[in-house]
Amino acid sequence: MTNPIRVTVWNEFRHEKKDEEIAKNYPDGIHGAIAEGLNQVDGIEAKTATLDEPEHGLAVHVVANTDVFVWWGHMAHREVSDEIVDRVHQRVLQGAGLIVLHSGHFSKIFKKLMGSSCDLKWREADEKERLWVVSPGHPIVAGIGEYIELEKEEMYGEHFDIPQPDELVFVSWFQGGEVFRSGAAYQRGAGKIFYFRPGHETYPTYYNEEIRRVIGNAVKWAAPVDRPARNFGNMDPLEDLPWYDRKHAVTEGFQ
Repeated sequence: MTNPIRVTVWNEFRHEKKDEEIAKNYPDGIHGAIAEGLNQVDGIEAKTATLDEPEHGLAVHVVANTDVFVWWGHMAHREVSDEIVDRVHQRVLQGAGLIVLHSGHFSKIFKKLMGSSCDLKWREADEKERLWVVSPGHPIVAGIGEYIELEKEEMYGEHFDIPQPDELVFVSWFQGGEVFRSGAAYQRGAGKIFYFRPGHETYPTYYNEEIRRVIGNAVKWAAPVDRPARNFGNMDPLEDLPWYDRKHAVTEGFQ
C-alpha cells in the first residue's frame, strides 16, 4: 500500500477568533475546512498548524515529516518567525510542495521563494469571479470544466508582481472588469509551488467542491518525487581519468 501524502495546512487562525461572521463561515477555522476537504481525497492525510501554537505549529519534526504545505495568511504575516520561514523554505527546496492560497501571496515564505514584492490590486465588493482554465492538460485541473464560477469573492487585479510562472493554470475575470493570474505554478530547487487565488475569509469558498478539487489536485501534483537526494560540491569523476589528481581537485572556497 502506498504511503499517503502528508499535508500540513497552515493558517493564522486570527480572523475566525475576531469576527463572528467569519467564525460562522469557518467554525473550525479556515485550516479546518481545507483539511476536511483534503482528508476526503484518497491518498492524502492532512493535519493542521496555526500561528499561535509553539513554533507556529511547524516544529522541526513537523516540517521534516510534511510532504506538502498548504498556506493561508492575511493579517499577521509579519508575526511569522524568520527562523520558521527558513525552515519551511529549506524543506521546499529539498522537495516538499507548497500550495499558497489567496492572501498568502504576501506571506514571508511565498515572497522569499518568488524574490519579488508579490503585490497586487484588490477590492472587496461581492463580485462574481470566473476562473478560466488556461492549461487544460495540467493535472491540477483534472475534473474541472472550462471555468469555475464563484458568486462572490474579493477582487485581485493585475499587475501581480510575481515572476513569470513556469506554468499558468488559471486566469480570473471579475465582474468589475479586472483580470488576474490566479493559478501560477513554479519549481524552486526540488520543490513545486502553486499559488491559487480564491479564498477570502468572508466567503465560504473553501467549501466549494471545485475549489476543493483543485487544492487536492495541487497537493498530488506538488508531492515530492521519490528519488535519491541531490548531490552538490566537488565530485570524483564517474569515468576513469588517469590524469585526475583528487588531492588537488578541490576548488578553493567550495570544499
